[in-house]
Amino acid sequence: MPNVIQLLPENVANQIAAGEVIQRPSSAVKELMENAIDAKASKIDLVIKDAGKTLIQVIDNGIGMSNEDATLSFQRHATSKIKLANDLYQVNTKGFRGEALASIAAIAQVELKTKRKEDELGFKIKIEGSNITSKENISCTTGSNISMKNLFFNVPARRNFLKSDAVETKHIIDEFQRLVLAHPEIHFTMHNNKQVVFDLPKATVKQRIINVFGKKYNERLVPVQEKTSITEISGFILKPEHSKRTRGEQFFFVNNRFIKSPYLNHAVNQAFKELISKEQHPSYFIFLSIPKETIDINIHPTKTEIKFQDERSIYAIIRSTVKSSLGKYSISPSLDFNQETSFNVRPLNPGESIEPPSIKINPNYNPFKKENNISPQAIENSIDILKGADTEFSSHNEVISNDVPNQNWGGLLEAAAKENHFQLENKYIVTIVNSSLYIIDQHRAHQQVLFEQFLESLSEKKASTQQLIFPINLELSASDYQLSLELMENMKEIGFEIDDFGNRTIVINGLPAGVDQNNSKALIESFLEEFKQSSGLLKNDQEKFAWSFAKGSAIKGGRNLNNKEIKTLIDELLATKSPYVNAKGNNIISKLTLDEIVQLFNKR
Repeated sequence: MPNVIQLLPENVANQIAAGEVIQRPSSAVKELMENAIDAKASKIDLVIKDAGKTLIQVIDNGIGMSNEDATLSFQRHATSKIKLANDLYQVNTKGFRGEALASIAAIAQVELKTKRKEDELGFKIKIEGSNITSKENISCTTGSNISMKNLFFNVPARRNFLKSDAVETKHIIDEFQRLVLAHPEIHFTMHNNKQVVFDLPKATVKQRIINVFGKKYNERLVPVQEKTSITEISGFILKPEHSKRTRGEQFFFVNNRFIKSPYLNHAVNQAFKELISKEQHPSYFIFLSIPKETIDINIHPTKTEIKFQDERSIYAIIRSTVKSSLGKYSISPSLDFNQETSFNVRPLNPGESIEPPSIKINPNYNPFKKENNISPQAIENSIDILKGADTEFSSHNEVISNDVPNQNWGGLLEAAAKENHFQLENKYIVTIVNSSLYIIDQHRAHQQVLFEQFLESLSEKKASTQQLIFPINLELSASDYQLSLELMENMKEIGFEIDDFGNRTIVINGLPAGVDQNNSKALIESFLEEFKQSSGLLKNDQEKFAWSFAKGSAIKGGRNLNNKEIKTLIDELLATKSPYVNAKGNNIISKLTLDEIVQLFNKR
């Protein structure tokens, strides 16, 4: 029997390595910019085209490379950062694995121009699919200029897995932001399709945050500072009232390297626990300085995860430091022990007397008389009593097909027509049909209605617009601004009249018909946040777009609805293709039969 084990060809091995290191255009941006930072550059320029699929170029004024080093840098396991295994625990640089350039060259057309200060001429090398196509001496400036074109040109299957330009650009901006926040001492620029996205001169950490996310952050930032024998903490948190529904602006840096750590994130959440709701997430920019020998940064190919020697202590320090900053800057609630504890009652005016409280009774009330209608308060009280059974009720309805058999939609419509319904805590519409209790989540109901309407508008490219009396200018972060430009045509297709004003600002002249005009700024911001986070059962970007706008536009829990609004909402919901379960599989309507209610009371 012949031998079956064989060494892979170099180009195949490089493509496999590329799959670990270069997962998408943003991965290449990260590796190339980290190399520029390690080259001691004071200015780094990033240029991308078509979300990095056509071009990614990084230009720096660093120390450059010799001809031999430039050629060797594209070989696997070639690095200047480490020599011995123990060096992995003393790494001061960004890149050290020695596979980035080899991986990039394996799946793109690469050109590198580089020159050291002491050399008279620079060097240019071209590589395509791991094969060197040309080498020559050239005249160029000190530093390095590397461009990679047509990413995954020789691995079409990988290219097909890339998302839309809007999504890929968002990932690139995320990586760019992580690096520029960690290195405010470096001047960074970024161009996307010949448009300036960032121009960030050397600055302090606070100035860099403001330059990246906008001037409004100047009033939102709260400093954090602590020094212990284990770690030194610095940076900023955002005031609790500026917490978001998504986890977008959460940055941890360890020794100026961005990391992801759910464990440390939990520490910050605990510090904010009493100040924000469960649906909100705090924003923060926290920098940890930790002795290199107490961490291991070599546990993940992207180097975004770190193993700490004393994780519990770091958790406790972060939690107490953030909580201390919230208290120090009078953000967290506190008790004033100097406040007089007696009642502060104003003196009576001349001739004024105190009116004693009165008690009103219904002399005709008969507790044994059967009423035809159940009052909203009676049902609300009953539901409060039944809250202990809420888990069983939820699990009973949690996973349900869109095709729910034997649903009495006609009964619901009839109940709506007769106004046989009420709102529970301004969140749910409750109605009784044939001895069954129907509970409708008003936010999900309206969202499903809008979702299908927006989806139809996108498909048929027809939508009505309501003009604003006064145009609204909305300044966005660079990331959200770029995303809005990518999605602007789709926004117009569902009824928005919106234009680019430049300087990270968009102008809103009209909104889709039926959308609340008083909340247009919040609507756009909510949409962008939801679009960045949207996932689950959505099939494509069109559904994702419609879902994101529907979620931001839909009436929220807590809004009081009159009988006409409730009836209209029920009518429109039951006219949708999926009135019972929304696009992400969550219940819109839940039904509790009389038998189920009886069973709840019979349990011991």
